[in-house]
Amino acid sequence: MLATEFERVSMPLAEPFGIARGVQTEAENVVVRIEDEGGMTGVGAAAPSSHYGETADTVEAVLPDLLSVVEQVGDAHAIDRIERRLAETVRRNPAARTAVSIALHDLAAKRLGVPLYRLWGLDPSKTPTSSYTVGLDDLDTMREKTAEAYEAGYDVLKVKLGTDRDRAIVEAVRDEAPGVTIRVDANEAWTPREAVEMTEFLADHGVEFVEQPVPAEDREGLKFVYDHGALPIAADESCITADDIPKVADRVDIANLKLMKCGGLTEAKRAVHAARAHGLEVMLGCMIETNAAIAAGCHLAPLLDYADLDGSLLLADDPYEGVPMPNGEIDLDALDRPGTGAQRR
Repeated sequence: MLATEFERVSMPLAEPFGIARGVQTEAENVVVRIEDEGGMTGVGAAAPSSHYGETADTVEAVLPDLLSVVEQVGDAHAIDRIERRLAETVRRNPAARTAVSIALHDLAAKRLGVPLYRLWGLDPSKTPTSSYTVGLDDLDTMREKTAEAYEAGYDVLKVKLGTDRDRAIVEAVRDEAPGVTIRVDANEAWTPREAVEMTEFLADHGVEFVEQPVPAEDREGLKFVYDHGALPIAADESCITADDIPKVADRVDIANLKLMKCGGLTEAKRAVHAARAHGLEVMLGCMIETNAAIAAGCHLAPLLDYADLDGSLLLADDPYEGVPMPNGEIDLDALDRPGTGAQRR
């Protein structure tokens, strides 16, 4: 028998976080807990994005139906069966399903007394360094944020672009953080021709790759940038689930997956393997999330080429702690407890 519950948590950000679509000052997540008959509890969380049609309200609205599936099956190790039934019960709302998926995986691994990556048989030493994101702001503030991240020891920075001052931003970041790896994310803000021109400029400033340069629906524009641009291209908004991988495989170099887009850990692994089968590199990104969600993503790190799992670092006060990640180094070897490693502070 399994018992379930959920709660909504509102978490202020340490600083306003800006992207091309707007500025965020608070994150609303919904934490799910699944408890077995022995009192052992698995924890997961949903970090919904209105861009993909989800809010904390919609998550709370569908969770009773999703959690009733868990209670009906009643076996924390029947993950494949439960996740299949979750998708049949609620066809959309991937963040809500992800919260349940994470809590199930956390509980199953805890019952076996192993960290989640060991349940999957993954190598904890094969983890990429996570980037740290510098959100859009005025130029002086972005300089300050870059300098702080550089002085803190972050070796990989992801810089949000999509303004009429993108070149000045990149120059400022490079000045403040010489030698670090820089990636940029336009969040769909450029036209294809603007994107091609920007890749040439960015390549001159040592940028590694460009994420989602054009609108998600402009698949031909994405192909144009891929064919004519000077840098590798990553798809984020153009790549939601594993089913999207074949649609972008001939027009990007990297698939940027997110648990909150995929609908769960099983689906995320399926998407990773689909990307590999199509010759793409793989990155796992995140929303602004508590460690109750981020920790699970960290256990997928051995399957990745790139990681962007800094969502909890942007919070003023995360009620959960997760996998140790000093300076972006995802240290699964240092995890001293079973499951995902998420626990209340």
